[in-house]
Amino acid sequence: MVQSTATQPKKKMSKLEKRNTLIAYSFLAPNFLGFILFTLVPVIFSIGLSFMNWGGGASITWAGLDNFRFIFKDFSFTKSNLGISLRNTMYYTLATVPLTIACSLGLAMVLNKAVKGAKFFRTVFFFPYVASLVAICVCWNFLLMKTGPVNQILAAFGVTIGKSWTSSRDLAIWAIIIVGVWRSAGYYMVMYLAGLQGVPGELYEAATVDGANGWQRFWKITMPMLTPTTFFVSIMMVISCFKIYDVVAIMTQGGPGRSTKMLVSYIFELSFGAEGVATSAQYGVASAVSMVLLIIVLLVTTIQFRAEKKWVNYM
Repeated sequence: MVQSTATQPKKKMSKLEKRNTLIAYSFLAPNFLGFILFTLVPVIFSIGLSFMNWGGGASITWAGLDNFRFIFKDFSFTKSNLGISLRNTMYYTLATVPLTIACSLGLAMVLNKAVKGAKFFRTVFFFPYVASLVAICVCWNFLLMKTGPVNQILAAFGVTIGKSWTSSRDLAIWAIIIVGVWRSAGYYMVMYLAGLQGVPGELYEAATVDGANGWQRFWKITMPMLTPTTFFVSIMMVISCFKIYDVVAIMTQGGPGRSTKMLVSYIFELSFGAEGVATSAQYGVASAVSMVLLIIVLLVTTIQFRAEKKWVNYM
């Protein structure tokens, strides 16, 4: 016997449902409008501009792939501006992401316990993230100067630096990394705290009964249960690291030489002109570099999302 497959007529929305739907859309609309006006439109314009010649004047001419040929001409990780900027950005990312994850997780595990003054210390460690970035960079420039406290402490342990960190080609990038880790660790600590409080205590009790020590409980329970948090933190950190500009602009201005020049710094120099980079504004070339940065971030995040299925454990 064949049953009728006639579709049921759609139920009309009541006045209350329509009203609630309109209210919901009214709350969402400002966010969507802001995204369209200040994110989507500029991105689309930048994509189009990467194929144009424009120096800020009235005339815009078609350039095709000339802008991309220009930035990849004589590409080298040790000589070309794009190669050096990309190398420094990757170096900064590869150092900052694991260090930040380790520091934030360590802080979260300590403060997740019944430690006296835990709430106070949570606020203290989170404060750098909301503090003025200019003030932070000025303070760290003082701490890392030739006769600053950091060099004096290292000298007490037999390690002699003998120069300001930000004026050294080898140490300047590490000054940027230290500031980045110090500023971000407290923010991601809050996320790890939320993740730790979501781990069932019964798992630790069962592991203790089975004879597992603290180290085994950490690797077999804590880390697997925190993989969703670690995945989210790593995604956010990678995107943030590839966008690094403000700390570099305040502390080193991309120097000494080009030792701390990042991709966004190179885009800025192309956009507004800088000695040895562009004699005048080259918005088309700057947009082409922006597209390279966009493609790199998309590739990295795609790889991370593909790897998520293998190591992220959702309960």
